[in-house]
Amino acid sequence: MFSGIIAAVGHITQITPREAGFRLTVESGKLGLEDVALGDSIAHNGVCLTVVATEGKHFMVDVSPETLSCTVGLDTPGPVNLEKALRMMDVIGGHLVSGHVDGVGEVLRFDPIGDNRLLEIRAPKELARFIARKGSITINGTSLTTNDVTGTDFTINLIPHTLENTTLCHLKAGSKVNLEIDLLARYCERLLSADRD
Repeated sequence: MFSGIIAAVGHITQITPREAGFRLTVESGKLGLEDVALGDSIAHNGVCLTVVATEGKHFMVDVSPETLSCTVGLDTPGPVNLEKALRMMDVIGGHLVSGHVDGVGEVLRFDPIGDNRLLEIRAPKELARFIARKGSITINGTSLTTNDVTGTDFTINLIPHTLENTTLCHLKAGSKVNLEIDLLARYCERLLSADRD
């Protein structure tokens, strides 16, 4: 479980093909690895992956074909948002995030509004009904609040702090992003649909 508060921007430095999927070598940036053990979970652009090795400021994770088929940003070298899994004593500064990406959205606009940015994203149709005005959503692992929702499209205001401390500053029209809907919306939908089954 995560909070969607990005701890560091790391860098995927190497991608090694495996029999199935890839092994990523990630430079951890400001993310301290002194308390990271083999088997720990770290979110990469919102995708929960298991640490299989560490070496200095680098750690390695394996990515399965299933994960690669439903996410973006894990198959090429480059910057990546990182967050360690929550511990029971941690403050939840964002919202509860599972690290299981629900789908891939497309950036429609990334417009400057003073020193902020207005981000507009089109969600897959099957996810749009879970996205509510002033609700929580995770974009590339970052916990954010929606402004407006119209059909499959929604907007978010990005403040300078978020732009400076995440990879979201690199977005542009046409960029693909990992989306995770709010856990509460998912469970509410399941409870309501169980009555219909």
